[in-house]
Amino acid sequence: MKFFARVTIFFALAILLLTSQPTEAGRLEDILARGTIRIGTTGDYIPMSYLNPKTGEYEGIDAELSKIIADSLGVKIEYVPTTWPTLQADMLADKFDIALCGISRNFAREKVMAMSDAYGEGLFGKTILCRKTDAKKFKSVADLNRPDVRVMINPGGTNEKFAHANLPNATLIVNNENAEIPIKIAEGKADIMITETVEAVSWVKREPRLAAPLVKTPFAGTKHSCGILMQKGDQEFLNYINFVLAELRMDGRLAELELKYFGKELVK
Repeated sequence: MKFFARVTIFFALAILLLTSQPTEAGRLEDILARGTIRIGTTGDYIPMSYLNPKTGEYEGIDAELSKIIADSLGVKIEYVPTTWPTLQADMLADKFDIALCGISRNFAREKVMAMSDAYGEGLFGKTILCRKTDAKKFKSVADLNRPDVRVMINPGGTNEKFAHANLPNATLIVNNENAEIPIKIAEGKADIMITETVEAVSWVKREPRLAAPLVKTPFAGTKHSCGILMQKGDQEFLNYINFVLAELRMDGRLAELELKYFGKELVK
């Protein structure tokens, strides 16, 4: 009996110690205590997240969503610059709380990180930017997949993956700064930019030398949506971000933002 009594006391003490330990604070508690939300962003992707060099301010739908999330929490935004090649590593290294910069929702990301519910559903797909004078030359992937076609891509994202998978015969040129590529296409330093429909529409409006002849028919199998990226393991924080998106969707503000930034060419 003495043995069993000792065992019972041991387990009772163990349970007491475990239950008396303070629970580890979650991401929401950390953000509220800090007074800021750290947002990772590339700042190179019009109309999602673009760091305007003239104003030093971030612009785009993701900049507006960032402000809405921060305001809902009553905290300030601390932007943390990242790049497409380092986005995943920076997220996993806890350099920021969430990332917003036109991040495609896909299985590869979802396996190692968490992604919010979708926005921009059905509006994203791979297409091209080219010079307006060349618009009639390019009607399909086959028209791009030739050695005499110079295709410029930014590294580390889905545009690079698409180019390597579908354009093995084209001349691929990697340019580290995504925001520079459209102007380089206009200037004749390359012929094609692989991009998203929303970016193509935005650049055609900004730069009269450019065209997006295939924007209405994105390449097969490339349609997707965007999501807000975060680390796995904090369901409460993921629920909160999804709650914000759900409220925006319910009251019509998300639709208004999509029309504002993606344009009537894409938003039906």
